[in-house]
Amino acid sequence: QVQLVASGGGSVQSGGSLKLSCAASGSRYSNYCMAWFREPPGKQREGVASIDSDGRTIYADSVKGRFTISQDSAKNMMYLLMNSLKPEDTAMYYCAAGTRPYYYLMEYRLRQDSYDNWGQGTRVTVSA
Repeated sequence: QVQLVASGGGSVQSGGSLKLSCAASGSRYSNYCMAWFREPPGKQREGVASIDSDGRTIYADSVKGRFTISQDSAKNMMYLLMNSLKPEDTAMYYCAAGTRPYYYLMEYRLRQDSYDNWGQGTRVTVSA
């Protein structure tokens, strides 16, 4: 019911910055969560950051202080500003959305199985 399109990925050197965008369309809900996940090559998909309709956020420890998640609800857009990028940040980045995790404990908002709607992903490569 919700379509998501991720964009903004690319190649950047270590220490650089990149801003990802996620455009949402379709059904609209009053209470929802949106999130960014990433899948490094050869590794499992992991939660990066989440934001809900009330503006509450949660970050993975590995990106705290470096990444910032934000949204523009009027434009149905979500963003991930990534600063001080490291080679370990190299991954396919996916945006996700759902209503269920709004009612979950905060720790569940960075779990892949909490979300029903997914974008196609955008690749980020960080070189040394």
